[in-house]
Amino acid sequence: MRVVMFGYQTWGHRTLQALLDSEHDVVTVVTHPKSEHAYEKIWSDSVADLAEKHGVPVIIRNRPDDEELFERLKEADPDIIVANNWRTWIPPRIYGLPRRGTLNVHDSLLPKYAGFSPIIWAVINGEPEVGVTAHLMDEELDAGDIVLQRAVTVGPTNTATDLFHKTVDLIAPVTTGALDLIASGQTEFTKQDRSQATFFHKRAEEDIRINWDWPAEVLERLVRAQSAPYPAAFTYHKGRRIEVVSAVVSQGRYGGTPGRIFYREGDGVVIVAGADARTGRNQGLALTRVRTEDGRELPATEYFTSMGGYLTGRP
Repeated sequence: MRVVMFGYQTWGHRTLQALLDSEHDVVTVVTHPKSEHAYEKIWSDSVADLAEKHGVPVIIRNRPDDEELFERLKEADPDIIVANNWRTWIPPRIYGLPRRGTLNVHDSLLPKYAGFSPIIWAVINGEPEVGVTAHLMDEELDAGDIVLQRAVTVGPTNTATDLFHKTVDLIAPVTTGALDLIASGQTEFTKQDRSQATFFHKRAEEDIRINWDWPAEVLERLVRAQSAPYPAAFTYHKGRRIEVVSAVVSQGRYGGTPGRIFYREGDGVVIVAGADARTGRNQGLALTRVRTEDGRELPATEYFTSMGGYLTGRP
């Protein structure tokens, strides 16, 4: 099939590489310009560079809604568009242009976690699995019929970075597998159960600020979700920002006020957590490694030289 590819960052790069390695003919690539957004500078393998290396025409756009782009796509005469990590709305006249429609490849187990940063949100929420879904695009974002879907298990200590590497390796088999089904003439695929759909926004600094009213097990997952190279979860101590590099849920239960620097336990320093911490029924979050404002990383037991005082969400 003649394929036009829409994509960006490493997800798009992996998709394009899979297409180039397949029996299909990539006739045009559309990608975004480079961005200074913190999350878009991570996993930023260039789709444009890969396309140009293989002699594939490249079109750079923030939004695919201008007449020139539409005419160039018509001239490319695609059988199908394949999109992965395209960051803006694709209008119906674009996704409906190819003879076989548009296949979107999304790094979640749709219908859950449509939208942005699905792996990070899934880790925070304690999901048992993450994965990759190839679906046909329609008028609702990430809502079309599922052509192919693959999952991987989330382990108890997996970080978002671990799961990125696991799921990015699914892109090639999911993409080419879905294209094989479409090329074979199959037209009936799995409808999404829209009652199960969830949609998540882009992550920003406010989303990595630690809220000590959250239960310790959720905060531990937040720390794992914000693993390097993602920006680390942060809090404030005596008015200075500190990043939490690693943490575990405490063995003991600790009562008091959320955010209290309370007790050395094993290799960590326990912070009281949970909106109902006053009951004494909650485990705390044991910080094990932190990073200071000047970039110095050290064990929490060295940073907190004495117990007492509070960690806060604001200076």
